[in-house]
Amino acid sequence: MKQTLERLTGKGSVVKENIRLAPYTTMKVGGEADYFVEVKTSVALERAVKAVRELNLPYFLLGHGANIVIGDMGFRGVVIRNIADLVSFNENLVTAESGATMYPDLIELTAVQSLSGLEHYVGIPSTVGGALWQNLHFLSPAPARERTMFIEEVLEYADLLTEENKTERVGVDYFEFGYDQSILHHRDDIVLSATFRLAKADHARIQRIMKENLAWRALRHPNLKTEPSVGSIFKKIQGIGAGRLIDECGLKGASYGGMTVSHRHANIIVNLGNGTAADLQALVKYVQQEVAAQTGYHLETEIEFVGSFCTPTNGAPVFLPRPEGLVTAEELATHQSS
Repeated sequence: MKQTLERLTGKGSVVKENIRLAPYTTMKVGGEADYFVEVKTSVALERAVKAVRELNLPYFLLGHGANIVIGDMGFRGVVIRNIADLVSFNENLVTAESGATMYPDLIELTAVQSLSGLEHYVGIPSTVGGALWQNLHFLSPAPARERTMFIEEVLEYADLLTEENKTERVGVDYFEFGYDQSILHHRDDIVLSATFRLAKADHARIQRIMKENLAWRALRHPNLKTEPSVGSIFKKIQGIGAGRLIDECGLKGASYGGMTVSHRHANIIVNLGNGTAADLQALVKYVQQEVAAQTGYHLETEIEFVGSFCTPTNGAPVFLPRPEGLVTAEELATHQSS
């Protein structure tokens, strides 16, 4: 099968067998994929997807590896890792292949050109394709943070390989964007590239917004390098907030194995070094049960579970103490206003 995949995917792709997936995700969990195809251009991405569809093989498209949890038993099929990252400019339009990293790569490039529109999404781990998949959003602009800004606001069009194996250029309306939602959740379309319409702006202003957004995010989100995570685990509950419910239920620090509810942000579970997907599943279930029992609200996960999973870790969680010296954004705000 490896030789068949190599023949069908051709130049611009690298085919490997039995590759452990954990290093390719932000949570750092996941077993092996039967086949791992790394594509370096949008043409190679299109060819690889068509190949696995022709062979009728289960496949999964992997970008930055955020917002997903891969099972400890891996993925029985083909994982296509998209690192196609070509970026080009045409006046106020910037076109990026779907494997390009939003930050720092694409956002830094647009900032250098004094083009505004993408600086609001600094620090969020995502590729361009992932940004469209989830309608990337952030509370911005700094410093007022009066509204949530969405990637759909600057998207001009995107080039897709549709689930019918046709290449099409589509506008914003095609995506049926919502909060953490797009049509890509419901159709097997593959983003090949996206074009954004940006606006000329003062370079110093763009840099200020980027700096303030990074600082604002750092106060609220654990550092991925030291505390791997997938970001928010549970969907937003309008007017209440999943994190607030978890915090009020006293669940910060709850831990199975290496997975722990963050003391910095209660809607984030961090991997403290040896966590497994089974640990994460157990902790998610525990949090859901406790919040339902104490508040009556049911928390729904917003992350995607991919591959084959072991039985969740058994037993009751332990509670880890709050790290010494940690100050949350809420505490800082209270101190500043007093």
